[in-house]
Amino acid sequence: MEIQKTALYEYHKNLGAKFVSFAGYQMPVQYSLGIIEEHKLTRNEAGLFDVSHMGQLSIEGNTDLILALEEIIPTDLKNIKLNQSKYSFLTNKNGGIYDDLIVTKVEKGFNIILNAACKDNDYKIIKKTLGDKYNLILHKHLSLIALQGPKASEILENIINGISSLKFMNGNIYSYNGTKIYITRSGYTGEDGFEISIPNNNVEVLAKSLINKGAKPIGLGARDTLRLEAGLCLYGHDINETTTPIEANLKWAISKRRRKEGGFLGYNKIKSDMNGELSRLRVGIKLTGKVIAREGVKIFSEDGSAIGSITSGTFGPSVNCPIAMGYVKYSFAKSGTKVLLEVRGKKYDAYVSELPFYKKNYVR
Repeated sequence: MEIQKTALYEYHKNLGAKFVSFAGYQMPVQYSLGIIEEHKLTRNEAGLFDVSHMGQLSIEGNTDLILALEEIIPTDLKNIKLNQSKYSFLTNKNGGIYDDLIVTKVEKGFNIILNAACKDNDYKIIKKTLGDKYNLILHKHLSLIALQGPKASEILENIINGISSLKFMNGNIYSYNGTKIYITRSGYTGEDGFEISIPNNNVEVLAKSLINKGAKPIGLGARDTLRLEAGLCLYGHDINETTTPIEANLKWAISKRRRKEGGFLGYNKIKSDMNGELSRLRVGIKLTGKVIAREGVKIFSEDGSAIGSITSGTFGPSVNCPIAMGYVKYSFAKSGTKVLLEVRGKKYDAYVSELPFYKKNYVR
């Protein structure tokens, strides 16, 4: 399959980006400053991310659409407000996660942001559930950029008036450069920020304006360290088709009404997980030394029994120590539990930590 490029590819190249292949796209992993500096700039100022590889799906329909979507998405779509966004999932019959996604209610129906590697399969799953009754469009003409960090609001307000009054996980339509764009106050870094859906032919103009106003270009490398410090999952690593939302410590993302009433794929498994039949749980883990535990590293109890494995691991620049997430047997999931991690044949001391590692700075 031919590697794809976003509309900002040449712009990244001109900014000196180093590229990696990710989910079928050539994506910037870092720029000249490097991952740690880019991470710190996002935490302290404002970083600009190209996330145009993500899927942008719009579905048009009425009350019937809500009922149909609630069969595969376990959030309360009946009570979601206009322009409000919710983090949720596409679940399978075993309670596993086909994908995690952001659903936003718009005037004609719903906009859904899908993970890049899953978007084509997600489209098929949703299409199969909905049939030909509704209009589904997986947009190819739209880019998605994320402006993240404490100065994000101030920078964007200089370009798009009124944006700073948006509340977290809410969005709206705005005018920019003669076109309509959709902006939500959201992101995946643990910082305040915005995701901007904009036609491909206008995205470079906006990216240049944001950088001229003080934003710094940031690659996928720092996006990964930022989301891990914030305790956020990466699909295909921390969650997948074999993990349930309850095992993944994401019970909060299933609406109370849906937990009680069910009516979505995999509810029986998820209900049994909620009723105490949980065998494992996603937890945060901190290492006491300087060794970094990457995905696949085995986790042991103090007496040497295998109890789980790491799904994501890195050095956290804002917390100044190695951090990781992984699944452990439920009886070892309590914060403060001492564990051992086997890295390159040697065991290292670590302990189960509260998530997130870094306090999130969202504007509620």
